[in-house]
Amino acid sequence: MLRPAGEARYLPRVAHQPDNLWIAAALVAWFGQSARELPWRSAVGAPAGCRRDPYRALVSELMLQQTQVGRVVDKFRAFIEAFPDAATLAAAPEERVLACWSGLGYYRRAKLLHAAAKEIVRSHGGVVPSSVGSLQGLPGVGRYTAGAVASMACGQAVALVDGNVARVLFRIRGRDATQGDAADMAWAWEDAEELVAGAAAAGVDVPALNEALMELGATVCTPAAPTCDRCPVRERCTGFAQSRQSSIPRPKPAGVRSVITCDAVAVLDDRGRILLEQRPATGMWASMWQLPTIEEAGRGRRDREKVAAWIGLGDADQLRRLERFTHTTTHRDVRFTLWMYRSAAVPAGGGSPGRVWKSRDELGDLGISNAQRRMIARAFESALSTGGATLPVRPRR
Repeated sequence: MLRPAGEARYLPRVAHQPDNLWIAAALVAWFGQSARELPWRSAVGAPAGCRRDPYRALVSELMLQQTQVGRVVDKFRAFIEAFPDAATLAAAPEERVLACWSGLGYYRRAKLLHAAAKEIVRSHGGVVPSSVGSLQGLPGVGRYTAGAVASMACGQAVALVDGNVARVLFRIRGRDATQGDAADMAWAWEDAEELVAGAAAAGVDVPALNEALMELGATVCTPAAPTCDRCPVRERCTGFAQSRQSSIPRPKPAGVRSVITCDAVAVLDDRGRILLEQRPATGMWASMWQLPTIEEAGRGRRDREKVAAWIGLGDADQLRRLERFTHTTTHRDVRFTLWMYRSAAVPAGGGSPGRVWKSRDELGDLGISNAQRRMIARAFESALSTGGATLPVRPRR
């Protein structure tokens, strides 16, 4: 018999059993009618014995980490067209992989996916493994991603928990959870495993159940303002019964955000090319290409003369400021100042062996962050609006 909702922090696990099959069946039926059409849900390319292509499932899961579905859809299609299988991805140069990832952010995921493809070729004959254990042996593949690929692509009856699934379970059970709390997430995994085990024993389609939990969290049981009138399990949801659904889970305490100040200089030569440099192989935006940039922790600002001297520009008077803006990442506020310098007298390579000239048409082959793309586009627009095609031609030193 279920305890009254107010008697405990959350309903004890023994009380979940009578509801689990009803919840599982209701979710699977709802998913069959309400699932969004997404390119990675297609059965195209699925090998024998699989519901979907495990490689496409792996790519989509890495792309979807901390990135909205709408941004992933087009990038996914282009990425699969460029790298249709693990072997093709493994053989590609990292620079091309990063270029195809541009716009999704969190570029470390692209490097990990690239490394995973190499491991799939090296240790699994180019075939994405189907077991959770083998999948977790791949770079960048954790417990959730391994469960997602094993379940949704390979049809295995395994549990998976991401932020959406955890939120749904917290609300259904009425758990007074905190977002991201380790103990609460461990509880969610136990609860999901119990739900999946019971569903599998009763012949319920577990992969569909897993996707339904994720879909419900993404489209109905959202972090703010859940649309409970559309929820297929609201009559068994403790959070809804107690009118607490919008406050479960509690937000995690805000961490201290770091501030980074960057002065980026768009240098255009007389041929309409822009000067770029590659970032270090580790750290923020690792190995990505950018405008020559001075980067420092804190909120300091540099004047025109200091910026010109740093980049090796002899004439500070030609350096002009175009804009300032703040680019927000998960843990940082990056404060950019964009400067522009148009002169044919800039030394080849911009005075540094790590810098290269690129035309606008050549940028698509480079991995460039969203913030840098914004500044590069702004620089070209400014050059065109001020007659950048007719820069004075002066001999280079």
